[in-house]
Amino acid sequence: MTDKAIQDVDDGIVLRVKVVPGSSRTATCGWLDTMLKIKVAAAPEKGKANECLLGFLAKQLGVKRHDINIISGHTSSIKQLHIAAISAETLLKKLNLNKPGS
Repeated sequence: MTDKAIQDVDDGIVLRVKVVPGSSRTATCGWLDTMLKIKVAAAPEKGKANECLLGFLAKQLGVKRHDINIISGHTSSIKQLHIAAISAETLLKKLNLNKPGS
């Protein structure tokens, strides 16, 4: 996995994502450099895209919504997310992702 895409921390992981709002559907799109690219169907206004992103990931990963927090990039398309109680291996498996660059 590319450096900094996923970092293990004591209580979970930190994941770098590139969010593309206003898409026709919400879906993961694979790796983009050191980030996971995710398209979201919500518009980038009043936090709608952020909420769509967090809800989508919670459902896909089988965690509660409050277990995922944006730690940087609230108003940017590039974000760092803290996801509690999950490992990098579990994230890759549940999102059906291979190693970045493959």
